[in-house]
Amino acid sequence: MDKVVSVKRLAELMDLVNYTEEVELSEKEISISEINRPALQLSGYFEHFANGRVQIIGMVEFAFLQQMEKKMRKKAYNRFFEFDVPCVVFCRGFQADDDFMDAAIVHNTPILGTERTTSDFTAEVIRILSEELAPTIGIHGVLCDVYGEGVLIMGESGIGKSEAALELVRRGHRLVTDDVVEIHRINDRTLIGTSPELTRNFIEVRGIGMIDIKSLYGVECVKESQQIDLVIELEDWKKETQYDRMGMQEQYKEFLGNKVVCHKLPIRPGRNLAVICETAAANHRQKKMGYNAAHELYRRVQENIKNF
Repeated sequence: MDKVVSVKRLAELMDLVNYTEEVELSEKEISISEINRPALQLSGYFEHFANGRVQIIGMVEFAFLQQMEKKMRKKAYNRFFEFDVPCVVFCRGFQADDDFMDAAIVHNTPILGTERTTSDFTAEVIRILSEELAPTIGIHGVLCDVYGEGVLIMGESGIGKSEAALELVRRGHRLVTDDVVEIHRINDRTLIGTSPELTRNFIEVRGIGMIDIKSLYGVECVKESQQIDLVIELEDWKKETQYDRMGMQEQYKEFLGNKVVCHKLPIRPGRNLAVICETAAANHRQKKMGYNAAHELYRRVQENIKNF
């Protein structure tokens, strides 16, 4: 089922003023993250009208309405609101005229306002709606912010994910969520991980129980959300399995259609998982900056062969 956001929720998130107290904001829903500036529609052109989007009135639209004749304005308003738009937001502190308000109330459409500039408000509302309407799944794992990289640690229950996260927190990194990771697909490239409200800031360590990271180590050790940049998949070490030792070719794990770089990490007694996670995060960051250690080693080997 497609996700929706109520106009009431949007008004709370964006701190919008409600000019139509008669309209129940919670009954109006938004299902599209894009916005529309209805200058063409208010002038009478309704072909390809994106009426399901939040409608924004900026300086251009407001100036256009002011210069229209009263009779034409009333006709344009009634025609506009017949399309059942979710809401109309006036930017820059502009306020709708009486005819606009009357038509909105007749068609049960919320009219909201903000002091923000149109461009600033547009960018922010698209960002918020993209997050609120993003496709979401929940997976079993641990998500930490390590050197600014979102490291998602996965593996079977009891393999050591929470212990690795706890050691990362002790080493100065930040916990986003333990046990359940809610993954939101913001766009074709971005996955954001968050924690369920119920378990936020908690880690479960077998033999100890629940640990409140925020209370025990401080607010600087937790984070509400983080982009997922790297997956580390823990698995029991198997002697017969051939593991990647060079890293020439990246492996990926897919979530909601987006691929994320994945390292499969075999677990043996004595391996320091936190240090390996730190190294993997730093190495991944270095690759994004244009340096790949495996490719550099390969280049040196090729040059060495040529010298013989």
